[in-house]
Amino acid sequence: MSVPTSRRSFLRNAGLGAGTLLGLGGAVKGLEQPKIQGFDENEVRDERTRKWEPVSDRKIRMGIVGYGVCKFGPQFSLQHHPNVEVVAVSDLFPDRCRALAKACRCEKTYPSLEEMVKDDSIEAIFCATDAPSHARHCIEVLKHGKHVASAVPAVWEDMEEADRLLNTVQTSGLNYMMFETSYFRPDLYAMRQTYNAGGFGKLVYSEGEYFHYAVAVIPSYKDWRVGLPPQWYPTHSNAYYVGVTGGSFTEVSCMGMPSILDELQPQNNRYQNPFGTEIAMFRTSEGGMSRMGVSWDTAGHGGEVGRVRGQRGSMTGMNYQGLQKKLPDLAKPPLPPGVQAGGHGGSHGYLGHEFVMSILEERRPLVDIVAALNMTVPGMVAHQSALRDGELMKIPQYKL
Repeated sequence: MSVPTSRRSFLRNAGLGAGTLLGLGGAVKGLEQPKIQGFDENEVRDERTRKWEPVSDRKIRMGIVGYGVCKFGPQFSLQHHPNVEVVAVSDLFPDRCRALAKACRCEKTYPSLEEMVKDDSIEAIFCATDAPSHARHCIEVLKHGKHVASAVPAVWEDMEEADRLLNTVQTSGLNYMMFETSYFRPDLYAMRQTYNAGGFGKLVYSEGEYFHYAVAVIPSYKDWRVGLPPQWYPTHSNAYYVGVTGGSFTEVSCMGMPSILDELQPQNNRYQNPFGTEIAMFRTSEGGMSRMGVSWDTAGHGGEVGRVRGQRGSMTGMNYQGLQKKLPDLAKPPLPPGVQAGGHGGSHGYLGHEFVMSILEERRPLVDIVAALNMTVPGMVAHQSALRDGELMKIPQYKL
């Protein structure tokens, strides 16, 4: 494992950069440390008027990997789920590994995922590791005969990696799930229910936005966030089409705007990325159009938002207007006792629960490998389009 040694990298990884101290509160006395955008629990409604009914008393023996700056490992309430026993945790840094074990009420630890996968008693692993490692780690887990879930995005930079991950999922016969938070935001959940009930017909137009402004780069393992092309992290916005319809994007024209931020100058980042904002116009598998935007350097509202417009109706937020006279229940179902809805608009607990249920019920999870790749890869193609001044480019299609 290589560890950055430059002063700039050290300050970022330690969370002690001047921008962090002045802009995010840091360790400055008297300043409140704000939450990272998206980790709030805004828009969470009380979904517990109905009682949760268990389908099994079996406990899945689960492992959790990763406790970095976002502390994502325990964020999805897997350790609280009545059908889960977290039997092992892992992080490359010993202090983080100990903290993760405490958060998950688990005694067994491993120094790496590569060691954890050798434990035959583990049935499934959640990978909350750095984004560039997601596909490699998931492939490793699947090859060792375990179900796997990961944070977003599914793959990183290399589109051949998407084929390797898909082939591994198909060969293994095991469950793969990507924890895309937009899927269980109240508005997107309602849009999906309405779409499936015929309330939209085919979507003519949809849009999604993931605007994540920060005055300092969020610390990350090996500085993977420094200079990150916006459309390489596209799933929070792209879910406002793929997560509503189950469809895909077929071609894209994307425009990018150069950033004034130092790390988003092409000579200052490993990706040679010049853009702080990238706005993509996609053609969809239904023949419609989607505008999906990702931005790192525009101040104002943040998070994940979207809207859809179909042949029979439209929806912005929870507001449906259209021809459908009777809509299905748009409220999210109850969660098991002890499982919290959590951050990103109350999505965390639902994603963990869906992964567990897909294993218990021996079915594909909602955000399966096809959905994951059909959200992730279009962003990679969109970035190439932006580098070519908006050239229209075809997008690979993924299916099982």
